[in-house]
Amino acid sequence: MTFTTTITVAELANHLDDPDWVIVDSRFKLANPDQGQMDYKNAHIPGAVYVHLDHDLSGPIIKGVTGRHPLPSVENVTRVFSNFGIDLRVQVVAYDDQGGALAAGRVWWLLRWLGHERVAVLDGGWQEWVKKGLLVRSGIETHKPRKFIPHPRNDLTVTAEEIEAMRKDSQYRVLDVRSADRYRGENETIDPIAGHIPGAISAPYADNLNPDGTFRSDESLAAKYKKLISGVPIKHVICYCGSGVTATHDILAMMKAGLGEARIYAGSYSEWITDPNRPVEK
Repeated sequence: MTFTTTITVAELANHLDDPDWVIVDSRFKLANPDQGQMDYKNAHIPGAVYVHLDHDLSGPIIKGVTGRHPLPSVENVTRVFSNFGIDLRVQVVAYDDQGGALAAGRVWWLLRWLGHERVAVLDGGWQEWVKKGLLVRSGIETHKPRKFIPHPRNDLTVTAEEIEAMRKDSQYRVLDVRSADRYRGENETIDPIAGHIPGAISAPYADNLNPDGTFRSDESLAAKYKKLISGVPIKHVICYCGSGVTATHDILAMMKAGLGEARIYAGSYSEWITDPNRPVEK
């Protein structure tokens, strides 16, 4: 069986010794970028390798040009996935401790972007694994490298210039997945200019989750997003967040709900505001 959206801890537990499965621990804290790796070394799912959002899953920041977590180059992220032992046969499972938002969703999306569909996010993440009393391990783990061959799908991304046109077009929906207060321009502690892209609809990723951090039912998610996108084609739905990381969570939720695959504005709000000529709304 192939998993392409989410996977339960029970399903993952049955494959810990499978040589064609790779588990990726992507825990990350924006306020302390090294915390996730320290947490991994202390305890992780057996066999998991650690991936760092800043070092492995993002490209270099160019001040005044890019957002806070620009996409990595195809060459660099291909090297990362190859070193993890991922090839076309491998089922990848990514997890974090924030419901898939930092940065398991990024791992999931990057692999899909490069043409690898055998990838899923662990439903409930690290907390669900620990809650179920399943095995954990300390230290650092590695896998024998395999050759990851990328097949980039650039149709999954849109640029700031495209967003400028789409946000004014009733045949498109631009979804802002940040918290509702940040969308409104309140309590902004990360980006220097508060607000949102005019025309965008608030669709906080946290609303995809139950109180315990697992995903809401497919039926519930489908109802939520059908109301938000109001019948436009799924390829006309674009998600963004602060830096292009948590935006993947809404894309994952819509796919899990059976609605198809939306696109991402990877530069997101932190890139949008680098150009003073781009409008911002509160």
